[in-house]
Amino acid sequence: MDLARSGRQPVAKVASDLGISESCLRRWMAQDDVDAGRREGVSSDERRELVELRRRNRVLEMEVEILKRAPAYFARENVLPK
Repeated sequence: MDLARSGRQPVAKVASDLGISESCLRRWMAQDDVDAGRREGVSSDERRELVELRRRNRVLEMEVEILKRAPAYFARENVLPK
């Protein structure tokens, strides 16, 4: 990315040398700008945290749904402890 940023080599040449598309390299450069605080946006760390929090939220929602259904299940099976 430094070669492309410095202007020593065109982005297309750097991308070709790396075996990736020019648009891919430009996306990487844009994300690097966000991660370094040079540009507004969601950083890589924030994105990872968001993915993990959404996963955890889905798990918790499933657990809540199970707990909502548990009393009916136990009542139907007549296995509620007395």
